Amino acid sequence: MSNLLTRDFRTITPQIPALEPFRMMRDLMRWDPYRDNLLSLENQTFLPSFEVKETPTAYVFKADLPGIKEEDLDIQLLGNRLTIGGKRETEKKEDNETWHLVERSYGSFSRSFTLPEEITANKVDAHLVNGVLTLTVMKNPEAQAQKIRIKH
Repeated sequence: MSNLLTRDFRTITPQIPALEPFRMMRDLMRWDPYRDNLLSLENQTFLPSFEVKETPTAYVFKADLPGIKEEDLDIQLLGNRLTIGGKRETEKKEDNETWHLVERSYGSFSRSFTLPEEITANKVDAHLVNGVLTLTVMKNPEAQAQKIRIKH
């Protein structure tokens, strides 16, 4: 489960690498000491990477999902909880084949995000193009910033 965090990326200078604990945790979770061992072929976990950004009118989620079919995705929005799940099937092993290296990961995944209350649940768009899922969750028009004019 993830919550949306706001961070001003303009304050991070490109010369000094920023401490990113979430990236470090993702890297640790992806580490598999048995990765090159063929015995772990069935036990691999597929963990797609996500990008989440906020625009003035919506929240936009992007995920790299190569090899996943549309029918293998499950996207649900319950209240302000967005859950994206799916699976990538393992290739079938034939008796006459010898596998020398297995680096691709397979299996099921599920990610949940808690959104602010300002979303419009019936205005969600999802597109899967070239293995990239783009999910746009619109904000309520009342929750968007309004320019206030000073009266004379």
